[in-house]
Amino acid sequence: MSKSLFRTKNIDKILRDAETMQSDPHGGGGGGLKRVLTLKDLTFFGIAAIIGAGSFSSLGEACFRGGPGVVFLFIICAVACGFTAMCYAEFASRIPVAGSAYTYAYASFGELFAWVIGWALIMEYSIGNIYVAFSWSDYFTSFTSRIGLHIPDYLTCSYREAHGAVIESAGQAANTLTNSTKELLNAWNNSPQIGGLRIIFDLPALVINVLITMLVYVGVKESRNFSNVMVILKLCVVALVIGVGAYYVNPANWTPANDIGVHSFMPNGFSGVMTAVSGVFFAYIGFDAISVMAEESKNPQRDLPRSMILSLVICTVVYILLTLVLTGVVNYKNFKDVGDPLAKIFEDTHVTWMQFLVSLAAVIAMTSVLLVFQMGQPRIWMCMSRDGLLPPIFEKIHPKFQTPSFSTIITGLFVGIPIIFTDKTFVLDFTSIATLFAFVLVCGGVLLIPRKEKVAGKFNMPYVNAKFIFPGLIAVAIAILLYNNPHYYSDLFIINADNASLNVSTIILWLALIVLSVVAFIKSWSLIPLLGLSTCLYLLTGMTGRNWLWFGSWLVLGIIIYFLYGYRKSRLAGELGVIVDVVGHNVG
Repeated sequence: MSKSLFRTKNIDKILRDAETMQSDPHGGGGGGLKRVLTLKDLTFFGIAAIIGAGSFSSLGEACFRGGPGVVFLFIICAVACGFTAMCYAEFASRIPVAGSAYTYAYASFGELFAWVIGWALIMEYSIGNIYVAFSWSDYFTSFTSRIGLHIPDYLTCSYREAHGAVIESAGQAANTLTNSTKELLNAWNNSPQIGGLRIIFDLPALVINVLITMLVYVGVKESRNFSNVMVILKLCVVALVIGVGAYYVNPANWTPANDIGVHSFMPNGFSGVMTAVSGVFFAYIGFDAISVMAEESKNPQRDLPRSMILSLVICTVVYILLTLVLTGVVNYKNFKDVGDPLAKIFEDTHVTWMQFLVSLAAVIAMTSVLLVFQMGQPRIWMCMSRDGLLPPIFEKIHPKFQTPSFSTIITGLFVGIPIIFTDKTFVLDFTSIATLFAFVLVCGGVLLIPRKEKVAGKFNMPYVNAKFIFPGLIAVAIAILLYNNPHYYSDLFIINADNASLNVSTIILWLALIVLSVVAFIKSWSLIPLLGLSTCLYLLTGMTGRNWLWFGSWLVLGIIIYFLYGYRKSRLAGELGVIVDVVGHNVG
């Protein structure tokens, strides 16, 4: 059984199957997808996915946690994503089919890991879109209020948020409550009731999910045109925010005083910066969604890798500039519980017209994020269905629109229904840990597939022999830590309620790095995927124990479903069974 759990799909077979689907419009899945996307379109999809909820929403919480020094975390995350993007690009040039990390894991780690990745990607695309929908709603209601259209508070928040505000505010004086808490209490107190149940839900978030699902259902060409227009608009507005905001920068805000009066670029220390890892990393989620569009790209082996790297570089520059402007205009402490940080800096500087413009730009930006993520998830499910791990209906292609129709509808439901029951704080951490997990397996997967000869016109990841370099880097890192803090490693084993998650994950990190160093020395592995793997593992240490508990529970549920259906229905298992029967018949 253990061998069958890790059965892999040959890369040549993956390509042949994809070609068969493209050329057979009368097949069981309804044919292939329409190839219409160019390098520009794919790059715009990447920017559309990356610049959105991260820059317009979670950036505020990140600035509050890390202060101006959070810019270093953006750089670390950019480096991690850069190495990971190279690994995605290597896979995309070899396996230019839909499926992203799921398909790549099937070719390198085997079926069980492929299923786990596919299951984890549901959190990146579907559950991540729940957060984006909530953030979209925040900015949309802000925009409508500025033009004189008021939506009742009980139709602009989740039940869970409103109920949490009631519990949190119990016993507090009214003048100590934040504006956000007051709005949530107002939603609770003024909401209509049916049979004692308060009717509280985020109506704008639900409506935008339905509209985006309809657009994605109609076709990729229409989605592309819509996305490209929104990307151009939001980049223009972001450039205006940076330009106008730079005029109001006070350099003293870049070295603020912390709670004990010490002025520093990192007022809460580097540990404080690392607590912002979920929000910062969430800002980068999306560049990998480009790889899901492989079967709709005109020249995937050339354009997919280039578009991933281009979009990542552009967005990193934007994030660094935005962070410096935000923390330069407003003291980092003022970003606590601020869901619209870009509007906040112009509220404090009384630039009213920019507040209006930022609200409008945020609506545009996050609409494009919803679009790209809503396109990504159905294509993951389509590939899993092709492999027999999900029922055949998930691979059905609409005969007119040439989109995975049933999977698109299910994705809309998967995003829409939880909007009623959850809140964005929970979703943010849940999404980031799943994405990092997928990145780890993609980087590791590159190490397991044979190196290929360079081919003109395709992406070729540079091979740098890590035999001595990687172990040397780890040895230097260990030496530096011991020099700066002789008790660093002994302190890791002093575990209490406050540091349990961080210390345990850090111990696992160092053990993993040492094992990787030994194997890299023995097998002469390539340096770039090793660096990607290492940086992603490091970012995982910033996740809390609560994140790991929920993520672990989600994976257990996914594995149970795999054994109940996918393990038995897998087409790869069926093909192996046919081979065994033929061999047995011949022997007999």
